[in-house]
Amino acid sequence: MRRIARLAALVLPVLALAACGDSREVGSVGVDWTGNDIAIDAVPDPEVAGVVCHLAYFNRGFIDRISQGNWFEDPSYSALDCSAVGPITVGDISTRPGGEEIFRENRSLIWKSLRVTRIYDATNDALVYLGHARQIQQGSGKMSLSVVPLRGENVTWLNAPPAAAAAPAPAPAAQ
Repeated sequence: MRRIARLAALVLPVLALAACGDSREVGSVGVDWTGNDIAIDAVPDPEVAGVVCHLAYFNRGFIDRISQGNWFEDPSYSALDCSAVGPITVGDISTRPGGEEIFRENRSLIWKSLRVTRIYDATNDALVYLGHARQIQQGSGKMSLSVVPLRGENVTWLNAPPAAAAAPAPAPAAQ
């Protein structure tokens, strides 16, 4: 009995912190009677004003955590959609092929995190957003992709735009 009381004393504060409100949260949908939810967060790109990504991910409920025995881990699955919500102002973004991480949230105490990485596609003048799980071991292939085209949008570059974005796209060849 003492063991259960000690475990409850350890777990209850963690669950209380997890229940605290998150200013990014747009909504949450209950998916079953055990308290499992799909949470939806609005994640603005910190270097690209006018672009917001909506990220949906699974939150395990208390009953599911007890029955599964895996207290401190949520699944890696996520869905991502990004869009222009106004005039776009591109700040100091990475244009290297690996892009840069704009969002990270732990999905377990140590081993797993949910991330959003932005990659600039210079050829197509677009921002590519990749939602993916990262694990220290046994990497995850669970991912979601969203693209925000910049061509034809009201876009301001705080720094000079990359060479491919500055030049107009070539016209298709007549046949």
